[in-house]
Amino acid sequence: MINNIIFSYVTFLYFGAFILYLLMLLTGRRTPGRLATMTLVATMIAHAGGIVLRWLESYKMGFGRAPLSNLYESLVFFSWTVALIYLLFERRTKNKSLGIVAALIAFLAIAYASFSPSVNDRIQPLIPALQSNWLIAHVVTCFLGYAAFSLSFGLSIIYLIKSKDPVHRGPEDGQAFRFPDQNVIDELNHQMVAFGFIMLTLGIITGSVWAHSAWGSYWSWDPKETWSLITWLVYAALLHSRFTRGWQGRRIALMNIFGFACVLFTYFGVNYLPGLHSYAT
Repeated sequence: MINNIIFSYVTFLYFGAFILYLLMLLTGRRTPGRLATMTLVATMIAHAGGIVLRWLESYKMGFGRAPLSNLYESLVFFSWTVALIYLLFERRTKNKSLGIVAALIAFLAIAYASFSPSVNDRIQPLIPALQSNWLIAHVVTCFLGYAAFSLSFGLSIIYLIKSKDPVHRGPEDGQAFRFPDQNVIDELNHQMVAFGFIMLTLGIITGSVWAHSAWGSYWSWDPKETWSLITWLVYAALLHSRFTRGWQGRRIALMNIFGFACVLFTYFGVNYLPGLHSYAT
């Protein structure tokens, strides 16, 4: 299928963007950064085109569903949301240093989708219980939240790397000076978590409505539901600690890393547990 060919090319383009962002950080030159952003924008547009083509092919096959229902499609969409949110982030902050993390995450996600023999890339019909317009709202909000949390994870890693560098370190002494100031990273991290938390909250709400329409129950303590709630509570605790106890910096960065580990288990780990939400490979 044409969309699979597009996704294969997109995989290598994300890797190319990662290399360009890496060159930008290593050399401190603007040209690789500009090329990296141009490559990432072009890749994201081509990526979106592949998703639309897969959706149209689904209609031609008589399934008529959004390409968001199995592990392959979710990884493809997750990769695209990471690129989208990062580019909006870069446009707002005028800083490209997080691009190396965003391009790497986007590359790894779609590379696993494209090349893993355990992932089925065929377009398959949804079971009747899942044929609902709530599918799009639920998956889109959840994955926007996951993408924001993945970038927050990247910001946390950058913060910890930056914290190892003396404040007045110069270009000849290392590379961390090209990242924003620690206080700026901390504030950007907070904003990214807040956005991800709002999206995850909407994802849980829309998922509950979808579950009620499909199975007659808003909540069934399925493993995916349970771990989504655990992840939500972790980030709620993070935001609460920042607002009420004034936590910042290293403690927040470490909590972000733990929160992202919960996101990964919610996304991948529960697939090995029996439940209604396990992605078919």
